[in-house]
Amino acid sequence: MPYPTAPTVASQMHTPGPQPRTHHTQPQTHNGQPYSGQTRYDQTRHGYDQPHQGRTQHNSGQHNSRQHNGPAPQGWLGPYRLIGNLGKGGQGTVHLALTPQGQKVAIKVLHEHFNGNQVVRERFLREVEATRRVATFSTARVLDVNINEDQAYVVSEYVDGVSLEQLVRDQGPRNEDGLTRLALATAGALAAIHRAGVVHRDFKPANVLIGADGPRVIDFGIARALDQVTATSGNIMGTPAYMSPEQLGGGSIGPETDVFSWAATMIFAASGRVAFGEDTIPAILNRVINHHPDLSALPQSLRPLAASCLEKQPGNRPTAADIMLRIVN
Repeated sequence: MPYPTAPTVASQMHTPGPQPRTHHTQPQTHNGQPYSGQTRYDQTRHGYDQPHQGRTQHNSGQHNSRQHNGPAPQGWLGPYRLIGNLGKGGQGTVHLALTPQGQKVAIKVLHEHFNGNQVVRERFLREVEATRRVATFSTARVLDVNINEDQAYVVSEYVDGVSLEQLVRDQGPRNEDGLTRLALATAGALAAIHRAGVVHRDFKPANVLIGADGPRVIDFGIARALDQVTATSGNIMGTPAYMSPEQLGGGSIGPETDVFSWAATMIFAASGRVAFGEDTIPAILNRVINHHPDLSALPQSLRPLAASCLEKQPGNRPTAADIMLRIVN
């Protein structure tokens, strides 16, 4: 039986930071964790400011050209001219911008609580630099990163498309062929991310954009590199219904976490329902840790694979590369 849903009550634990400091004249140049015991559950909204349940510190705020929120910002951020708002989430606010060559890009400006701490700033730069090693197969490329005084931002490839979450809610679950293509492409994207030594840490339907050239995985630009997964952090951020048991329990976070989230995302794409429910956060956490979701909406060929990806023990899950091979074979 599918798990229940209920209206969302927004959390008060997160207040978005200020808008970026912009310049109204064109710039001249540009230089281009152990668990703390506090899990941050900041409910934001999916699809760029549309109500949704069970959402915590998540909305990538990534680019979705079909939904621009609010008036377009004016001015410049470094060499980039801001022309629109794309979204706002727990990590930052995303703007549509133009490069000096006229190319559209998405710029994520981190909220204030990521700035001011030199250790956090340096770690952030290291993590984003790691993403430049990620192959571009089914991912949105990271193009630039900078910290301007106390303002950090990441520039990534702009993907003209809607999120998987929005697509399923608007058009319904994917059919078997579409789901198989989605599964293969997104598993390939995770394999490329993991090969570069990066863990996404927040893989979910809102972070998969369906562009003209197929699915693109986004918002891994500030994911911790594997050599930083044990670095001290004040909060654990994510979306409970797509977080792994080890994330919720404060354990070590590695590629296996993304594999768990991938399977939960495929269940949503196949059924239109969130695998571990959308009601209360305590109920969702209990199911993630103690229960197994309904796999009946998946094609028979994908059910054993999804079940292995949803194993509670990380070491029992396949790798993203293994997922690709099992789909193909």
